[in-house]
This record gives sequence, structure tokens and C-alpha cells, in this order.
Amino acid sequence: MSAVTDPLVWEHVQPAAARRLLTGAIDAFAERGYQATTTRDIAARAGMSPAALYVHYPSKERLLFEISRYGHNAALNVLRAADPTISPPDRLAGSPEQSTPSERLRSLVAAFTAWHARHHTIARVVQYELAALSPEHLAEVATIRRAISYQIEQVLSDGVADGSFAVTDLPGTTLAVLSLSIDVARWYTPHRGDPEALGTLYADLAHRMVQA
Repeated sequence: MSAVTDPLVWEHVQPAAARRLLTGAIDAFAERGYQATTTRDIAARAGMSPAALYVHYPSKERLLFEISRYGHNAALNVLRAADPTISPPDRLAGSPEQSTPSERLRSLVAAFTAWHARHHTIARVVQYELAALSPEHLAEVATIRRAISYQIEQVLSDGVADGSFAVTDLPGTTLAVLSLSIDVARWYTPHRGDPEALGTLYADLAHRMVQA
């Protein structure tokens, strides 16, 4: 799926020329990699001249940052919707636990996996081009990534607390669970199956990894 047809909403990127450049950059970065993509490549995909890119973005790296920040926030919102009992950095005051840690973990992994399959083009860029970000931009994205990790780590911690999970290394297990879903973006293509079915499969695998 290309960035142009990806159901992620890009209408917030204005004007339309800036939006065309951004979606062109997503497709180019996903296909060729950040380092191999030139500003000329991006402009050509947007149907514009190379000079036009700098009217809207000061650099190729700035384009990558905008893509990465938006993509990470979209993924974080998916996790927050899948387990609304958590509100980083603290739990919602007076919010009751609506489901068990096992049910919550399954919901989180299913949603996160399906998102990385459904939006594999942008996910491939935001997950595998982090090294190309400037230190300042990487620090901002890293804050979002920590919030993503928090969603999984908290439910694992809750499962350990009530005895339903057997986890001796909480940070390591959090990374392993997240990696299951994230790696989907590397190999997924639409003919590989339904994103929701894949999410259900990975939710089962993740639960089997940690159950007591």
C-alpha cells in the first residue's frame, strides 16, 4: 500500500503541495531507504521540481522527522485505544480495571500488529530509519517510543502482580513483545494475509510467551 492510498489521514498536512511531498517521501524511503533517496526522487513522485521541496521543508531530514513523529504518535494512539485503563505516566484517577492483564495484553498486541500490517509502508520508514534523524529530532521521537513501551510494560507488570504472567526481565520482555509486532512492517505485503487475523495470531503468541 502506498502512502497516497494509506488510510492514515494526511489532511492535516497543508498545503496540498506539502502533503504530496510528504507522501512521496514515505513511498521513496520505504522503497529505496532514506540514504539512497534524493530530494529529486521525492519531488518527482510529487510531480514537482526539486527546488519546490525546499519551499515546504528545509531538508530531507525534516521530511523524515515529520513522517516519524506522525507515525509514532499514530501507533501510540492505537495502543492507548486498545487499553484505555492506562494513561501515561499515571493511571486514570478512579478508572476501574475493565479486563484482566491477559485480555489487555492480547488487545494491545492484536491492535499494534494489525496497525503495522495495515500501515506497513509508513511503519517501515518510522521503525527502520531512526538513525538518520538529527539528535534533537531523535530525542523527540524517543519520548514517544518510551510511551509506547510503557503501554506494554505496564500490562506485563500488572500480570506479574496478579500472578497471571511469569516475567523475570520486564524491560527485555517488553522489547520482545513489541518487536513481534514491529517486525511485521519489514516483510508484510497485502497478499500475506488479513491484518486483523495476523494480529490475533501474534496476540496468542505474545500471551504464550509470558503466561505463568
